[in-house]
Amino acid sequence: MIQVHEIAFSCYAVTDMARARAFYEGVLGLKPGTVTETAHGHWVEYEIGAHTLALGSAEGWKPSADGCSVALEVGDFDEAIRVLKEKEVKFRVEPMPTPVCHMAMVFDPDGNSLCIHKRRASH
Repeated sequence: MIQVHEIAFSCYAVTDMARARAFYEGVLGLKPGTVTETAHGHWVEYEIGAHTLALGSAEGWKPSADGCSVALEVGDFDEAIRVLKEKEVKFRVEPMPTPVCHMAMVFDPDGNSLCIHKRRASH
C-alpha cells in the first residue's frame, strides 16, 4: 500500500511567467522561494506556512479554470476582497458566506481559479 505523508506542493500551469509572478507577488503578496529555469520550462515556488504553491510553465501544460483549485487562507477577508477589486482582479464567484467560512473565487491572469478563504472563528 502507498503511504502518503503530505502534499508536497500544488501547482498551476501558466503561459507567461512574468505576468503570473506580477499577480502572485504583486497582487497576492507572496514571496518567491525556489525559482528554476531549464530547457524544459520555468518553475517558481511560494512557501505558505507548511505548504508550497508553485507556478509552472512548460510546453503542453495548459492552464484551466476547471482544474484543481488552491484555497488561500487570509487574515482579513474583507481587506483581501477590497484589494482584489481595487486591482481589478476578475471574480469567478463573488464573496459569499458559508456555514464554516467566507470565500470567493478569482481568476489569475491565465484563467486558473483561486479561492480566497477565511475560516469562521469557531472552526
